[in-house]
Amino acid sequence: MNFTGLKELFKNIDWVLFGSVATITLAGLVTMNSFVGQSVFFNKQIIWIVVSVFAFFIASNIDWGFLKNTRVVTILFFISTSLLFLLFVAGNITKGAQSWFDFGAFSFQPIDPIKLVIILILAKYFSRRHIEIANIRHILVSGTYVFIIFGLVLLQPDFGSAIIIFFLWFGMVLVSGISKKHLLAVFLVGTLSFGALWLFAFKPYQKARIMTFLNPLTDIRGTGYNAYQSTIAVGSGQVFGKGIGYGTQSKLQFLPEYQTDFIFSAFAEEWGFFGVTLLLLLYGIALWRILKISFKGGSNFEILFGLGLAILFIVHSIIHIGMNIGLLPVTGNTLPFMSYGGSHLLSEFLGLGILMGMRRSSRAVHKDVASNELVGVLTSKFGGLLVLYLKMFVTLLGVRLLTFSNPQRRISLRL
Repeated sequence: MNFTGLKELFKNIDWVLFGSVATITLAGLVTMNSFVGQSVFFNKQIIWIVVSVFAFFIASNIDWGFLKNTRVVTILFFISTSLLFLLFVAGNITKGAQSWFDFGAFSFQPIDPIKLVIILILAKYFSRRHIEIANIRHILVSGTYVFIIFGLVLLQPDFGSAIIIFFLWFGMVLVSGISKKHLLAVFLVGTLSFGALWLFAFKPYQKARIMTFLNPLTDIRGTGYNAYQSTIAVGSGQVFGKGIGYGTQSKLQFLPEYQTDFIFSAFAEEWGFFGVTLLLLLYGIALWRILKISFKGGSNFEILFGLGLAILFIVHSIIHIGMNIGLLPVTGNTLPFMSYGGSHLLSEFLGLGILMGMRRSSRAVHKDVASNELVGVLTSKFGGLLVLYLKMFVTLLGVRLLTFSNPQRRISLRL
């Protein structure tokens, strides 16, 4: 293949976006390699990174216009629900949740690629009905599609993924132009649903985690152990961290699930507040590039898909970091591009690859023209609200990091 052929092969790639997520992935890999002298996570993750990056470049060279076809989206929805039903028959139970297929050499969690399917379904639905979005019927219909998947995931039970699915749907509805009264109705329905879940669906350990979140120091040897050790790890990193391979909470195995659910804490312990700031900057660059590409989409479908992808990464990151620093209950969610695991990593790179492939139909949009379009108007409001929420979250994160860096606030469980 000559130089012209290579240039044509990679012409759709946003190298700033790829570089930022690749750096995040390498940061996670370095953090895994410093755990307890074990290389099992490191070695397996290298394989998944190679597979995921390969999928990214392949997907970036595919014309994804066929995803606008209603029949294709319907088939994807049928396959997704079928996989979730199949889990109850052939799924492997891990940590109390029947959410994995075990193939011996590797395991596969179908909910990760299904999140991309949800984005496609909602992007397809709202791109055709954006003018009538004020009609609550479309909110209810879109919610019905998502609720089926939400319910099947909750029955596994995988509360963390169910929460991600709900906020993914809510974010997509928000950027599509929900009215204030309908927004209030969604909040009321959400509150009532939470009450019903508390009474009839939540397992005792899930209730205990939520109660521990409200007062995390009440049971630091029991249900609050994970959250407490996580905050110790984050705070002990202080400003510049302990150094790569010197994170005692992870090396001495006080920090649970350090390669997946609590990799942010392990990273913060070794890299400190300075390293966390750089990590958040990388996520910010990735988010900026995703949004920039989305706004140039050739149609509302491409725009909404990109926005859905951004919402997915934002929700995942906020919930993961929030539970690592004690701001949110422990629900068991991965940090995008950084946590150990092939299912989520492959799905994330595949999602970005699809977005790159959609750049084939991108268009140059003047900012004055974009502000008068469907998603241009809606996302301008959404963008301002998003920036406000992110500023508040980063501020809280900084306060928590500096607070827990005070040695007087840290109590050893060995006493």
